[in-house]
Amino acid sequence: MTPTVKIEEFWKNALSKEFAKPYFSELTNFVREEIDAGKTVYPHPKNIFAAFDYCPFGKVKVVILGQDPYHGANQAHGLCFSVNKEIKVPPSLKNIYKEIDSDPDIPDFKIPNHGNLESWAKQGILLLNATLTVQAGKPTSHAGKGWETFTDAVIKKISNEREGVIFLLWGNFAKSKGELIDTTKHSVLTAAHPSPFSAHNGFFGCRHFSKVNEILRKEKKEEICWSM
Repeated sequence: MTPTVKIEEFWKNALSKEFAKPYFSELTNFVREEIDAGKTVYPHPKNIFAAFDYCPFGKVKVVILGQDPYHGANQAHGLCFSVNKEIKVPPSLKNIYKEIDSDPDIPDFKIPNHGNLESWAKQGILLLNATLTVQAGKPTSHAGKGWETFTDAVIKKISNEREGVIFLLWGNFAKSKGELIDTTKHSVLTAAHPSPFSAHNGFFGCRHFSKVNEILRKEKKEEICWSM
């Protein structure tokens, strides 16, 4: 039996074959069993597919790929690198803000006092984690359960059925997903991960955010307003 998935309608249609596959039933059963066993799972079930709800399939202009949801209380809300407004801005996101702020081609950016990236998602940025759930306090605890198969299918779907999407792949894990993307149809920008452990190895100075808008301008698409 195909699981009932509450997800934006265009994505629901685009991914209907994935939802019908055995691995996806096993995956949803696993997440449900974790919750039924009294384990705290992030994000809240209503936000597991938030990245898709904020950014419908036909409106995707940019994909930013993360690895795992935040595992601290009330941090994760379904968008990679993003946290709820009342939560302290995480270090990797602070470095993302620093990179935008230092880019001379984005002169109007002011570092916000929060880490909620919903405004980016609403402009056509799919903020996609490779794994969409995690047990509280246990990073990567839901890795290898089927989410990666699903999100790989999402990347392939965008690659195959859309044109001119810009993929931002930061760090070795994200870069490994490049093989799923048809670079004759799409733009792929790679850099080090914005984590404090690696940001100085090629994330700072990558100027990906102004490059995104440069590509969008050339394709006569509306640019991203990075300010919030």
